[in-house]
Amino acid sequence: MHGEKKHSPRRDDGARRPRRARDSGEPRGRNAGVGSIGDPARQAAFDAVLRVEVEDAFGNLVLPQILRERKITGRDAAFATEIAYGTLRTLGVLDAVIANCSSRPLDGLDPAVLTALRLGAYQLLFTRVDDHAAVDTSVRLVAAAGAEKAKGFVNGILRTMSRTSVEKWMDKLTPDGEIAAVAFRTAHPEWIAQSFARVVGTAELEEALQADSQRPIVHLVARPGEMSAEELALVTGGEEGRYSPYAVYLDEGGDPGSLEPVRDKMAAVQDEGSQLIARAVAELPVADDGGRWLDLCAGPGGKAALMGSLAAIDGARVDAIEVSATRADLIRKSTEGMPVTVHVADGRDPGLEPGYDRVLVDAPCSGLGALRRRPEARWRKSEEDIAELTKLQSELLASAVRLAKPGGVIVYSTCSPDERETRGIVDKQLAAGDTDELDVRDVLPEMGDLGPHVSAQMWPHRHGTDAMFLAVLRKR
Repeated sequence: MHGEKKHSPRRDDGARRPRRARDSGEPRGRNAGVGSIGDPARQAAFDAVLRVEVEDAFGNLVLPQILRERKITGRDAAFATEIAYGTLRTLGVLDAVIANCSSRPLDGLDPAVLTALRLGAYQLLFTRVDDHAAVDTSVRLVAAAGAEKAKGFVNGILRTMSRTSVEKWMDKLTPDGEIAAVAFRTAHPEWIAQSFARVVGTAELEEALQADSQRPIVHLVARPGEMSAEELALVTGGEEGRYSPYAVYLDEGGDPGSLEPVRDKMAAVQDEGSQLIARAVAELPVADDGGRWLDLCAGPGGKAALMGSLAAIDGARVDAIEVSATRADLIRKSTEGMPVTVHVADGRDPGLEPGYDRVLVDAPCSGLGALRRRPEARWRKSEEDIAELTKLQSELLASAVRLAKPGGVIVYSTCSPDERETRGIVDKQLAAGDTDELDVRDVLPEMGDLGPHVSAQMWPHRHGTDAMFLAVLRKR
């Protein structure tokens, strides 16, 4: 149940951009122009970005697939990754510059033409690629995609763009207002910058937003009872984590799924912040603990698996709830052999007997805390979606309180720092009068600044984790 909705790509002002019709026929889709310009790196980047635009594909999934299928490795793979992900992250800035150079509105452009312009603009503005190479390959990509008539149009825009430095473009196009300016400089919709500023303040805002464009290192979790973090670090060549006793950091490229401990299910990929949340569920003191644990929004299963490992050590059992049958299958695979029972049900009314000692509500959220992991995500999200999400989050937390026993603990978490999804939900539940809030720092290591409340707000730029929120309630 923990997941994000897919939205249409957005302009830099956050407004929904309508689908563009091609000049001739339907969008060409995933195989458009494969290998046709003799530049495998740029062709792969173009095809990946086009699929994100046309199919609402996820860039961090589709590009690795293309690279594998075409056996693109080494420097070509690194270059394709840089320009594809960079283009997707900076869409708002690129579109503003392109629009300034174009006599035609961007909404009316063929998706292949706009994709080539964006890739060319990113290379001109944000890389050391030679201007001529950036322009020439973009023109050839357009022609290979079947938009021969647009070659002169693309050539003209990119040559106009190349005559002005990125610093002058930013000076010219940066909007007025402190937060709006920071949002543009860091390539974010303004509403996301406003959301972050309400929590982290304006002095730290730019650093927080810049962190969304930094490549996160891979975090592994050593399965308790299977191996220690020290052993996992030795086997993988990684470094033990700072906060979670199960965490290992990997700073090398490659596929972590190919590592032997991960293949053997002795370890898994999991953000360290997520590990701390699952661990908190198991560590909180509960009187007369009967060993009944509940993960109310368990998909895709990372926290359920860590809870399952800890439950096995403690002699407890975990019920994991997931509304999607497909995601429920993922949980079963990740918790195989653990004392975890997966139920396909709606967490708001799962039909289970109340009386749980420990309940985790890792609520579906906007995902604003994990923007660094999906380059295009910031442009697909809408502030209007948060109202719908907060209703669901409140209903799930209320359900968790009903299912907990008197004296039981409820852990509420989101991968979002937006106050409407974090403190707003917790404070509403506290106002109902049936719970008390506990200080989450009692079950967390020393992490530095986690915010002014007894809940915890983690940040990539402060802690190296996703921007996870964590609060603990005890049922009266």
